[in-house]
Amino acid sequence: MAEEPWTAVDAYIADRLLPSDPALDAALAANAAAGLPAIDVSPAQGKFLHLLARIVGARRILEVGTLGGYSTIWLARGLAEGGAMVSLEIDPRHAAVARANVDRVGVGDRVDIRVAPARDTLAAMVAAGEGPFDLVFIDADKENNAHYVRQALALSRPGTVIVVDNVVRKGRVADFGSSDPMVLGSRAVFDLIAAEPRLDATALQTVGLKGWDGLAIAVVD
Repeated sequence: MAEEPWTAVDAYIADRLLPSDPALDAALAANAAAGLPAIDVSPAQGKFLHLLARIVGARRILEVGTLGGYSTIWLARGLAEGGAMVSLEIDPRHAAVARANVDRVGVGDRVDIRVAPARDTLAAMVAAGEGPFDLVFIDADKENNAHYVRQALALSRPGTVIVVDNVVRKGRVADFGSSDPMVLGSRAVFDLIAAEPRLDATALQTVGLKGWDGLAIAVVD
């Protein structure tokens, strides 16, 4: 199937279920103006993350991969009263755009953006005993996804939900001959989850504005 109908359905979903939100539109516009890559989650996916935060009653959220803060805003808006989140970003310029976006929207007081390679920041967080988090969203460099899941586990508790984005890679995750580092990173996530007795998980394929991809979702037992 061509991608045009997928995009049309996403537009229909947004029209029916996602009221106009100038603040979120302004965040995307600011990202584009700053030259950030247009790899944010779609509006429907952002709303999914928001609802997931509300469903789990998240008071503490960890995000790996801030970019310009679009998904950060969706997640921060889903925090329980008095909640807060930590978002990790390697690029100082991206982090500066994200900080301006979350402040403009009015959730900046709930968001701690930390600028450094996520592997280093997560290791420091584990060493400092900063967990547990209620919800973890991983959407950064795919080659390190399995490592991020391991560290997320160290910052989790029973009942923590871990979501890993972009694990299907246009179906290439099932191509065992692929040497694409992003595909190999996604397959490493599946291998890790399958072997980890503390995780109960599934994965869903998605189509839409962002093409054909998918996410893995796990709960810590």
